[in-house]
Amino acid sequence: MKSPQTTRRIIDALAALYPGADTELHYRNAFELLVATMLSAQSTDARVNLVTPALFARYPDARALAGATTAELEPQILSTGFFRQKSKALVTMAQILVREHGGQVPADMAALTQLPGVGRKTANVVLGHALGVPGLPVDRHVLRVANRIGIAEGDDPVAVETQLCERLPDSMWTLASDVQILHGRRVCRPSKPLCDQCPVAADCLFYAALARESRGAAAATPRARNTAGSKAATKTANTAASPAKRAKGKATPAPPRRPRS
Repeated sequence: MKSPQTTRRIIDALAALYPGADTELHYRNAFELLVATMLSAQSTDARVNLVTPALFARYPDARALAGATTAELEPQILSTGFFRQKSKALVTMAQILVREHGGQVPADMAALTQLPGVGRKTANVVLGHALGVPGLPVDRHVLRVANRIGIAEGDDPVAVETQLCERLPDSMWTLASDVQILHGRRVCRPSKPLCDQCPVAADCLFYAALARESRGAAAATPRARNTAGSKAATKTANTAASPAKRAKGKATPAPPRRPRS
C-alpha cells in the first residue's frame, strides 16, 4: 500500500479535481441526512433527492416521523426500492430518537449504529457531513478506487476504512470519502474507466497493470507475425523444392535404340 505521504498527496490531487466535494444527497440538518442516507441503500442519490422534498415537508423532524405508520410511508418512498423494509426502519429509528435521544440525532458512532437500518457507512456520512465528527464512509466506489490506486487493500469496508484513516489526518477523512465517491462515479468507473482523465494515474496500480499488459501485447504481436512469416516461408520453400526432389529420385531414361541393318 501507499505511504501516508503518498496517500495524502493522492487525496489532495482528487480534491483539486472535485473542488467543494460533498455528498450529493440534499439535506438541511442531521435528521434529514440520516433519512436520506437510509433511503439511498440500493438506490441512487438522484432518485432519493426526488423523493425527499415531499417527504421532509410531511415529516420535518423525528417526532413527526415517529407518529407515521408504515402504510402511510411506503407509497412515498416506493421508488427508492425495498420500501417495506425502509419504511419500517425509518419509523422505528424516529421512535428511538424521540424516546432515547430527545428527538435529536446523536453525534456518536455507537449510538447511531444501534438504530435500525444504520450501519457504519450511514453513520459516518451523518457524522462527517452534518455533525462535525470525523468519519470516512466506505461504499462500493471507495472500495474500488482505493484498491485500484493502492491506498488500501481488501473488500471489507471496515478494514478499508481503518487503512485509510491510519494514513490520513482526521480532518481529511470525510473529504477522502467524498472525492473517491465522485471519482468512482465519473472517472474510475467499474468498466471502461477513463484513465486518461485521471490526475493520479501515475500513482495507480491498476493503470500500471494495464500499461504492462499493453506493452506485453505490443511486444508479442511482432513475434507472432515473424513466427507466422517463418512458417509460411518454410512451407513455400518446401513446396518449391518438391519437384526438384521428386525429379532427383527418378532414373534417367535410356536413349532410343537403333534398328539393326
